[in-house]
Parts: sequence; C-alpha cells; structure tokens
Amino acid sequence: MNILLQTGGNPMGSSLIFMVVIIAIFYFFMIRPQQKKQKNIQKAREAMQNGDKVITAGGIHGRIKEVQPTYFLLEISNGVTIKVDKASVFASATDVGN
Repeated sequence: MNILLQTGGNPMGSSLIFMVVIIAIFYFFMIRPQQKKQKNIQKAREAMQNGDKVITAGGIHGRIKEVQPTYFLLEISNGVTIKVDKASVFASATDVGN
C-alpha cells in the first residue's frame, strides 16, 4: 500500500479562499449595513413635507417651508428663511424650539 501524505497543500488555493472569506465578511458586516442605512435616510428625505421640523448636518434647526427637487427652504426663525441642499438634512427633529 502506498499512502501519500500531503504536507504542503496548495498555497494559492488556501490564500484565495482566505481572500474570498475576508471580502464576504467586509460585505456583510460593513458595506451592506451602510447601504441599508443610506436607503433609509433617502426614504426619510423623500417623505419630508412642508411643516416638518428638521435638523441639518450643520446643526441648524428649522421647519420646512418649501420642498424642491434638490433643496428645501427652511424657516429658522420668524421671517428668516434659508435654502438648504436636501443631502444636508439628516434627521427630523421631534422637539425643535421654534
């Protein structure tokens, strides 16, 4: 009986499998959750309407006065309106002190 023992294996095959596993881990634990989060943020922006209270990325609190395709007009104080890009509005506020 001739028994062959493999001690070395195929180093290219094992490193290829290792790389595929690492890429899969990055995808399922980092990339995919971030994509889901971005979709949720986009849906929330699309659902915003006139009168909603919001906070911008710069920390400005206000109420949506007008909704346009690429920007919002926010009223930040009585008679003070600013134009803000939709991408900078990240969260809707529940208790904005206006």
